[in-house]
Amino acid sequence: MHLSSALVAASALIASCAGHSMLAKPASRGNVEWWGTCAAGAGCKGPCDSPKASSPFNSIYNPKTYVQRGQELDVEWNRLNHPGGFVRMAMVPFDQSDDWASFNDNILKYTCYETNCGPANSSDTTFGHLNGSGSSPCTSTVTIPKNIPDNTAVTLQWIWYGGGIYYGQVDTSFGEYYGCSDMIVVGGPTSDEKPAPVFQGGDITYPNSGVCKYWGSNKVGDCNFGDRKPSPIDGDLLSQSLEPCMRGPEQKGAPFGMDSGSSSPDTSSEPASDSAAPDSSVAESPAAPEAPVTPEVPVTSDYSVIPEDTSVPEATSVPEATNAPEATSVPEATSVPEATNAPEATSVPEATNAPVTPATSDYVVTSESKCLARPSPI
Repeated sequence: MHLSSALVAASALIASCAGHSMLAKPASRGNVEWWGTCAAGAGCKGPCDSPKASSPFNSIYNPKTYVQRGQELDVEWNRLNHPGGFVRMAMVPFDQSDDWASFNDNILKYTCYETNCGPANSSDTTFGHLNGSGSSPCTSTVTIPKNIPDNTAVTLQWIWYGGGIYYGQVDTSFGEYYGCSDMIVVGGPTSDEKPAPVFQGGDITYPNSGVCKYWGSNKVGDCNFGDRKPSPIDGDLLSQSLEPCMRGPEQKGAPFGMDSGSSSPDTSSEPASDSAAPDSSVAESPAAPEAPVTPEVPVTSDYSVIPEDTSVPEATSVPEATNAPEATSVPEATSVPEATNAPEATSVPEATNAPVTPATSDYVVTSESKCLARPSPI
């Protein structure tokens, strides 16, 4: 007896790694409880994949990543067999990286999940047009804000939401996935202006456009599942997650708040509460929800900018952070010592022997694969 082509395709996807998605570059904090990934449906509620107290950045043995103001930082994640959705990137001081409101108030960029990646076989339509399996890397960039003072430890937040096709069900959406990477800002041009969030549309299905393919909701927080967590049952793989989040057809559009030329982001201060979260029977997703146009808010700086330090060289490349042992209980560092030996003007070398402790910042920000222990559910 032969399996149908749909069953074969679904089996191939389910047999893949269940990371669903996670930040790959710059290196994410990772975590122990969820084997590296952070899925809201599994009980990891963000805003990062692990809290700042558990970040490898606290370890004096962990090499630090250095970036410049104004630098275009490369960001990468793997498609991991899942189509559609959006990626949101935000940046806050390291000492505020446990605070959802801080990230929501400092959004830098939205882009499509499948920016420049797609299925391995574009002719496979088992789950719809360009919705097949494939784990190629997807990439984007984000500009480091110019209003961050020198020697400030910061955290880049990465969120994937609106992805689709849970365990081969073409009308289902995933919950949200979170990842964070810590780094230190040194050098580069300064400005008092706080950057406004931008949206870069266009994906494998709708290239060179102002939209992305997605399922469920186009708003961060709608698929966080509130305070609910799964109750795993031995032998029941699907009981390990609250997913799928919503049911409904594939859609196309822009992120909430960014679809009418507006620069106003999603400003919900917290993820959806239990009252707003989808119920256990799986919520119905609206057909192509229309996001209300929010008025423009004057953009002001949340950082106290200091004059550019001419003793700090211009960096043209940033070393990629290597994997470090997971910190289990490390006291929070309170300052980053001033660098006394500046690197060559053409690059900022990776710190290997000179430990640097994370800095806290005096400026104020306003409010706003190792895989899961289950196969990849598409």
